[in-house]
Amino acid sequence: MKKLARKTRSRGNGDDLRAEYDFSGGVRGKHAARYAEGTNVVLLDPDVAEAFPNPATVNEVLRALAPFVRPQKGPTARKRKSA
Repeated sequence: MKKLARKTRSRGNGDDLRAEYDFSGGVRGKHAARYAEGTNVVLLDPDVAEAFPNPATVNEVLRALAPFVRPQKGPTARKRKSA
């Protein structure tokens, strides 16, 4: 199969963008602050995901359970003493 050569237009100022790409009205860093906030994505196992009809229900259940879950200190959890 014959490879097609890519045509590039150089404007002579080191800018290799095509003429139809016009970023003159762009705002630098417009979404930077929002992006920096980040997200917290959690992947559910398929069997767990089947129990919830939508993301709002997952959040509702997690908010209800949150008061009963103790935050763990450090990278490893402390082991409980057996009686």
